[in-house]
Amino acid sequence: MLLTEVIKIRNKMKKYAIILCVLAITFSCNTTKPITQTEKPRYVIVIHGGAGNINKDNLSIEEQTQYKEALGKALELGKAMLEKGSSAVEVVEAVIMNLENNPLFNAGKGSVFTYEGKNEMDASIMDGKTLNAGAVSGVKKIKNPISAAVAVMNNSSHVMLSGRGAEKFAAEQNLKMVDPSYFYTEKKYQYYQKRMQSDKHGTVGCVVMDMDGNLAAGTSTGGMTMKRWNRIGDSPIIGAGTYANNNTCAVSCTGHGEYFIRNVVAYDMSAQLEYSKITLQEAADNIIMKKLVEQEASGGLIAVDKNGNIVMSFNTTAMYRAYYISKKPQDKTEILIFK
Repeated sequence: MLLTEVIKIRNKMKKYAIILCVLAITFSCNTTKPITQTEKPRYVIVIHGGAGNINKDNLSIEEQTQYKEALGKALELGKAMLEKGSSAVEVVEAVIMNLENNPLFNAGKGSVFTYEGKNEMDASIMDGKTLNAGAVSGVKKIKNPISAAVAVMNNSSHVMLSGRGAEKFAAEQNLKMVDPSYFYTEKKYQYYQKRMQSDKHGTVGCVVMDMDGNLAAGTSTGGMTMKRWNRIGDSPIIGAGTYANNNTCAVSCTGHGEYFIRNVVAYDMSAQLEYSKITLQEAADNIIMKKLVEQEASGGLIAVDKNGNIVMSFNTTAMYRAYYISKKPQDKTEILIFK
């Protein structure tokens, strides 16, 4: 009798084990990942038009409206391209070209004047997918410096070209060349006439995460008012003013270029995410609100990480900035100037 009971109990245990296995398999097959607020966005675009110590009293409501409309148009351009499946690099180039063509900003058409009364422009771009990059500096005849930076990235074995060499290369690439007088704007010339050396702002930048999850960043500027001796700031320097890596983030900077170069700000953002495993906001705060403040350096940056999180950090009174995040259940967008 004892042996018979043991056999019955063993058979029951086998039966229960089979039932439990079936239930486990059924549960795992029917369980789906819940959609939460941490879901990765479809795409993200962030743009800036420069940071500076701008007082509300010195920027009329009409001027504020003009800047916001300009940022809004650039944002809509990028959004439309991303909806159609354009790559992050394509969107960064197109958006920055749009801002370069607007005399409100210190880039392209609205570039400030050097000590000699000239316009000298810099630009850079980086592809986070391939880590390929291109830049130009000190150019005077290329209508859209950001397109020259793209050409350097895609059609040369180099990363940065400068001055006449960059212009010769751009002409060979059939880019739009213009007479230096094209870049003249009365407002920027008056800054030059008054030798205005403070409240410099207007550098433009764009960071993007496209629908494939690829990142890209670009920056374009006319540099510093009254700059001398062919001074070059951080904007065309990969790792200082621009950086993108699909494993971490895409960054575009604006501010006192010498400090952004010394601190390798754009790459530092990426390195902090890679090695310290901190958030994008924490990385930006470490640099913009701590390190640069301690060095009495002003400026800001925009960034998007591989998960679609964004920051728009600055230690000045204002930064022209805007973003669009395509994300369920509702898209998010803002256009801002002051804190």
